[in-house]
Amino acid sequence: MGTSRNVERRTILKAAGASAAVLGLGATAACGGDSGSGDGTVTIRYSWWGADERAKKINQTISLFEKKYPKIKVKTDFQDYQSFWEKFQTQAAGGNPPDVFQNAVGFLRKYDKRGILLDLNSQVKAGNLRLDHFRAGVTKVGEVDGKQLGVPVGSNTMALVIDKKVFEKAGVDPQTGWTWDEYFKALKTIHDKTKIAGDTGYFSIMYLYDLYLRQNGKAFYTKDGLGFDKADLTEWWQDGYSRVKAGIVTDPKIVAQDQPKSSLSSGHAASEFTWDNFTVRYSAEGTSTYGLGPIPTTDGTHTGQYLASLMLSASARTAHPKEVAQFIDFMVHDPQVGKIMGYDRGILASTEQYAAFQPTDPVSKEIAQYEDDTAKAGVLGTITPHPSGADTIEAAFLRIGGDMSQGKTKVSDAVKQFFSESEAAFQA
Repeated sequence: MGTSRNVERRTILKAAGASAAVLGLGATAACGGDSGSGDGTVTIRYSWWGADERAKKINQTISLFEKKYPKIKVKTDFQDYQSFWEKFQTQAAGGNPPDVFQNAVGFLRKYDKRGILLDLNSQVKAGNLRLDHFRAGVTKVGEVDGKQLGVPVGSNTMALVIDKKVFEKAGVDPQTGWTWDEYFKALKTIHDKTKIAGDTGYFSIMYLYDLYLRQNGKAFYTKDGLGFDKADLTEWWQDGYSRVKAGIVTDPKIVAQDQPKSSLSSGHAASEFTWDNFTVRYSAEGTSTYGLGPIPTTDGTHTGQYLASLMLSASARTAHPKEVAQFIDFMVHDPQVGKIMGYDRGILASTEQYAAFQPTDPVSKEIAQYEDDTAKAGVLGTITPHPSGADTIEAAFLRIGGDMSQGKTKVSDAVKQFFSESEAAFQA
């Protein structure tokens, strides 16, 4: 679910740019799904983003669902991240979004504001959807102003992915509670001893900056706007720019050349901040050994971390709210679904699925252990609210931060540009 250098999130820029379309839809009409056949069978439309491997797994779970509910047929549609949101925006603007779809926290308020999302509390009360038996705090991610706009399928939290071999060669051993000063000192040590940059570019990752702000009593967002000022961002980006120039952060031109691979898995950096469940990416792309390190802190204790998630949401315009709720319930609770999906969309959110899937590969085991250890440490807080326009702002933070790091714009001008674009996004 966050802006790190993964394939899905790098494509957000174009999708976010398309989000300025005015949707202005009411929530009372019901025109989302097929009206049903004469024998009582109904068809619901289910859309998601992801690669072919995710599609194969989801199609397996749909077969299980249709076997249990033979009167409900599921018509599927999937694209990559960018194409998904472009298509969804067009469908929503035309009054015909899919009945149920994959969603993320940055889009909840945006589409709730436009009357697109169904408040699933009504289906919980009707007995068609259960919100119990979830891992602690996970369902809160899908709540907005008392409405349940999404039900998590998996959870994750920000982590530091490291190249274990490079860290060992440099003699750096990251420990829980280390400070930002200690982290940056470690990056310099790595660069000095191995001639490899320490980090791929932490300063343009919105979700990481959110953690840093939370450590210092602020947050990236308030309910209605930004939770920090220009002086805060100037300090953050100036530090980042200075470390790029010093060589301890990967040259942005090299990062661009490495795409779609990460500069970490390409051997051009020793660490990268991202969501913990994305660790599988580096093992698939690279030839080294990768692991999860602790988030640096300001005070040696508080990391600012929280659980985020991918979730399933429903259209307020669906003609089949009961069937959609039954589908979501099955997809988030059925143990066999959990075994099939594994950690594809994060650590499984419901306790039934979490218990059913037993990871066997080292990477998945480490991801599960990381989340267990983080939860037991008691550092997890409540996710920062994401106001309408958050998706556009996330894209701007990544793009403008990248331009700044390459010297295309001065830090002061980059900060002004970001605040200007953020103001426009909030008003859209």
